Amino acid sequence: MATGYAELQRVLGDAQGLTEAAEAHGTLTGALCAANVYQLEDWLGEILPDGRADPLTRESCRVCFEATARALREADMAFQALLPDDEQPLDARTTALGQWCQGFLYGLGTSSIADVTRLPGDVGEVVRDLAEITRIGVDTRESVESNESAYAELVEFVRVGVQLLFEELAPYRMTAPPITESLH
Repeated sequence: MATGYAELQRVLGDAQGLTEAAEAHGTLTGALCAANVYQLEDWLGEILPDGRADPLTRESCRVCFEATARALREADMAFQALLPDDEQPLDARTTALGQWCQGFLYGLGTSSIADVTRLPGDVGEVVRDLAEITRIGVDTRESVESNESAYAELVEFVRVGVQLLFEELAPYRMTAPPITESLH
């Protein structure tokens, strides 16, 4: 069973993590999309002080890492961004979606791709759209239903866009040198 948002948020809080769960998962996903070799240790180095994790934190992060990598590789389009449940307030979910996209762009940027915002065609457009989503907010002039619908559409866009990026960036992963050090 994969680590859910609330569990990862709790684990990172207990470990005095450097990011919220959504941003941490975005970082992982972005790095997996673009890096030749990205391992659990690399991710822990990005999200935890000094990359150190007690056994329970390491295990929860390992489960999340492996589930994310598997979902990206599988052909059934099963990937989902790790975000708060729909029972959470919309403003908390939109903030988390913005953080997720910010983390994704950071993870993507840790690769050897010179400028991810200048990738060609649909891939470049998705990256630029994800950058726009980092500034997401609830429109208080709109109805709750309208905001909920817009949020759901953005979550689906992110899900499909990330899978497109993963597929389209395969040639970059094949030729990129392995990541050897953490940026934090």
